[in-house]
Amino acid sequence: MPLTDKQCRQFQPKDKAYKKSDGHGLYLHIMPNGGKYWRMNYRYDGKGKTLSFGTYPKIALKDARLKRDEARLQLEKGFDPSFEKKRAKLKNAVSSENTFQSVSEEWLDQKRDEFSVNYLKQLENILSRDLYPKIGRHPINQLTAPDLLAALRLIEGRGSLDIAHRARRVSGQILRYGVAIGKAERDVSHDLKGALKTRKVKNRAYLKECELPDFFRNLEVYQGDDLTRFALCFVVLTFVRTRELRGALWPEFNLEKAEWRIPPERMKMGREHIVPLSSQAVAVLEKIKPISGKVDFVFPARHNAKKHMSENTMLYAMYRMGYHSRATVHGFRATASTILNENGFSPDVIERQLAHVEGNQVRAAYNHAEYLPERREMMQWWADHLDRLQSA
Repeated sequence: MPLTDKQCRQFQPKDKAYKKSDGHGLYLHIMPNGGKYWRMNYRYDGKGKTLSFGTYPKIALKDARLKRDEARLQLEKGFDPSFEKKRAKLKNAVSSENTFQSVSEEWLDQKRDEFSVNYLKQLENILSRDLYPKIGRHPINQLTAPDLLAALRLIEGRGSLDIAHRARRVSGQILRYGVAIGKAERDVSHDLKGALKTRKVKNRAYLKECELPDFFRNLEVYQGDDLTRFALCFVVLTFVRTRELRGALWPEFNLEKAEWRIPPERMKMGREHIVPLSSQAVAVLEKIKPISGKVDFVFPARHNAKKHMSENTMLYAMYRMGYHSRATVHGFRATASTILNENGFSPDVIERQLAHVEGNQVRAAYNHAEYLPERREMMQWWADHLDRLQSA
């Protein structure tokens, strides 16, 4: 007769182990130490075998019966329940090692030499703060587009739309890496294109060519710190990113070769970048030497030479010169790009000098010195052109 839950609770241990059958091969095995184990006897391929389902009361009577019925269904289909149990256990073990987080960490290790320290830190923050808590423990080969979207919606919900889009792109890179190493089947982030809110794009304000003469006149009479004025002049001549300028170190410059080599760890994508220096740029550096030549940073902080100039120093100088909402320091990159393109310089040469990332991964593996002669010529033309505008 089938067992009842009351009977299962009341069975007491004896000197020897004994069994109480529930039917269809399922029985409760009561041990001398009081342990009660669910087991099932069955035959497969002409051999008697035993399957374990766990202990009572952790596995209730009804749950043990469900496990037995599942095993009988496998037998009817020609499968060995013991083998299927081992295969499921192995699959779960593999899945636990191939979580989104474990694959992400492996991908990051592969990319450490390619990305700058700052960019790596940004990626690690997005993963640890925004993605791991929600999908980090998901087996990557079982991650679905709705799973990923749920994590991205949390970021979106706090108003961080740019971070949400960046998290989707990073997830896509990780998933594609997972596909490449055989741990994921596809990149489900591709299904989420258009699913997130987008922020209305507002281009950084930048000066037009006709506005540069007034800018240089305002810069000439600027009453603030000389080093800030030189920094603004130098960023216009080189149109590097502000963080690349602010972190500049004297050993990076070779004034005899008129060259500035920005090391990979300070570049956005972790590649060394060469900035050919015009004669005007070298002249500015010569003026800066008496101010900061004895410290590491070319543009040190005003009250702490062990730190570089803050992000807002040049921006606030622009504000005091009357350019609030009219232009930003970063905008000089757009100013230079626009004028150089309009004057017939090769877009490839301009893009290399801007250190923009090439979308085509084959072309992205370029030598950092590519187009260097053309870039030297272009940078000197640019400085000469600024002189012409300044005297206009």
